[in-house]
Amino acid sequence: MIRTITIASCIAIQGRLVEILADGRAVVRVGNRLFCGAPVPRN
Repeated sequence: MIRTITIASCIAIQGRLVEILADGRAVVRVGNRLFCGAPVPRN
């Protein structure tokens, strides 16, 4: 599943969802890199 996360106030990253952490942050994969941030709410 593709998810969008924010890693800074105006930086968003979209990638394949890897996991949701216990604190609510999401980990997404873009190519061979992993990014962790706050998930963007879906409407």
